[in-house]
Amino acid sequence: MRGNLTDEEWTIIGGLLPPERGHWSRLAQGNRLFLNGMLYVLRVGCPWWDMHECYGE
Repeated sequence: MRGNLTDEEWTIIGGLLPPERGHWSRLAQGNRLFLNGMLYVLRVGCPWWDMHECYGE
């Protein structure tokens, strides 16, 4: 999707994020998908529940 992190950007940022499964967290689909979803919400200004379905449920 337009605006998602490129592979080059993810290479730089991915190592700075915590592991995808923490002590109290549930299994994540992936930090990259989550971060792209967060960036989408910030970019378009929609509420979390109106996030595009390609970023998960």
